[in-house]
Amino acid sequence: MKTTLIIIFATLFLLVIVIQLMSFKSTSNTESYKYKVEKKFDGIEIREYENAMFIKTKLNNDVYENISGNGFKTLAGYIFGGNSENKKIPMTSPVIVDMGVNREMNFMVPSNFQKEQLPTPNSSFIEFIQKEKHRSAAITFGGWANESKIQNYIEKLNETLEKKNIEHKGNFAFYGYNPPYEVLNRKNEVIVELID
Repeated sequence: MKTTLIIIFATLFLLVIVIQLMSFKSTSNTESYKYKVEKKFDGIEIREYENAMFIKTKLNNDVYENISGNGFKTLAGYIFGGNSENKKIPMTSPVIVDMGVNREMNFMVPSNFQKEQLPTPNSSFIEFIQKEKHRSAAITFGGWANESKIQNYIEKLNETLEKKNIEHKGNFAFYGYNPPYEVLNRKNEVIVELID
């Protein structure tokens, strides 16, 4: 009996390791929102983001952990074939949640797609938006995100920018880079667009 339990435990442990390695490989091959780092200070990066197109859906104003699943389901439905052509569109990174009063979730459209190539969403809750080149400040943290943790990093980012007299637009957003089943090396960010 003891030997059987050891074998089961070892098999489950190896399975978890294999899933994490496969997840890491998948995440590292996912196209990300492109930016250049201009400078770093006090755990903050100032970045210049490139132009990019996004799909978005509006969320209700509940806490992050209660709304993220529904937003993800809506947008993932579109890229996994829930559109007029049953066309699959590659997943990108990060998943973006605007943390203001009017909350929204955004997926970046892969850079090799033009607007006219994109099929019409089956869901009326999906819109296309273009984000122009802009400068933002970012703070990074690990683990799983929740409303309390995100708000804590919003405060940290805001306080640091105030101390440095760096003006921003107040449009804080959460950037999540990992699928929920990825346990190791989780990366999250809070971002705010700067006033030039």
